[in-house]
Amino acid sequence: MKTLRDIKIGETAKVVKLHGEGAIKKRIMDMGITKGVEIYVRKVAPLGDPVEITVRGYELSIRKADAELIECV
Repeated sequence: MKTLRDIKIGETAKVVKLHGEGAIKKRIMDMGITKGVEIYVRKVAPLGDPVEITVRGYELSIRKADAELIECV
């Protein structure tokens, strides 16, 4: 399983599944990250947290723990 955490800087990935449940999954979906959407990884902080991405035309910073719940191809 490949997650958003495994995507390298400058690469684009497509979301295939969201893991997690309840409030965590809802928060990720509320940010616009849903099945089928494309995510571009812009930057990763020096210690790996957070990850800066572009999704649906806007920039977003997401925690490493949340990025590991987003399965991509």
